[in-house]
Amino acid sequence: MVTRKSRREIEKMRVAGRIVAEVLALVESELRPGVTTGHLDRLAERHIRSSGAVPSFKGYGHRSNPFPASLCVSIDDEVVHGIPGDRAIKPGQIVSIDAGAIYDGWHGDAARTFVVGEPRPDVAKLIDTTRLAMMAGIAAALPGANLGDISAAIEDTAAPGGYGIVRQFVGHGIGTEMHQEPQVPNYRTGVRGLKLAPGICLAIEPMLTLGSGDVEVRSDGWTVATLDGSLAAHFEHTIAVTDNGPEILTTVA
Repeated sequence: MVTRKSRREIEKMRVAGRIVAEVLALVESELRPGVTTGHLDRLAERHIRSSGAVPSFKGYGHRSNPFPASLCVSIDDEVVHGIPGDRAIKPGQIVSIDAGAIYDGWHGDAARTFVVGEPRPDVAKLIDTTRLAMMAGIAAALPGANLGDISAAIEDTAAPGGYGIVRQFVGHGIGTEMHQEPQVPNYRTGVRGLKLAPGICLAIEPMLTLGSGDVEVRSDGWTVATLDGSLAAHFEHTIAVTDNGPEILTTVA
């Protein structure tokens, strides 16, 4: 069931979103060769908890294999859900960071992809296109529009560059749970989908690759990587649909 949030509830999500945005900025400031993914995770958890929130990701999932960290750190051909640990980041690597926080029971969720050092031109274009696809999807989240308009805007931004669009993982509703209805595909489904109205909150998150969009889940039960080993990028914002259009909640502003 899709629920519409009140202005008061959206304000709580805005606080959670600001904390997430601060985490992403903190991680960006620390990204350099030699830094371990576990170090970034510890910084993120410390900031989330010191801000009066709780990490969304830590302990998430089935009790037999809960996610063990506060950040998802995915490198190169890893698309999403990479587990932080002892890996040291190397020059030239693509690093996708996904962060989530719960403030007073309400979630914020966002992701960004970075390059450590100077990116190759094709990598820079992949990352920029993924970001632009997210922004196009956000711009389409207007009251009276349909979910399918978001999906079409994302696909129309990604497709001309020939990028692989990951289809197994999609955007989602968000609120008192990190993942709520509706699902928000990053490609046309042939269905117009839910009609958008003020108070609907969504996490819009395209994932693009330099090759095929086919992915697999690795043996840790979490890390999602491209089947063909191609590089991947991931961007995400939590937004609220309002009378005046979409508002990004995962921002420090």
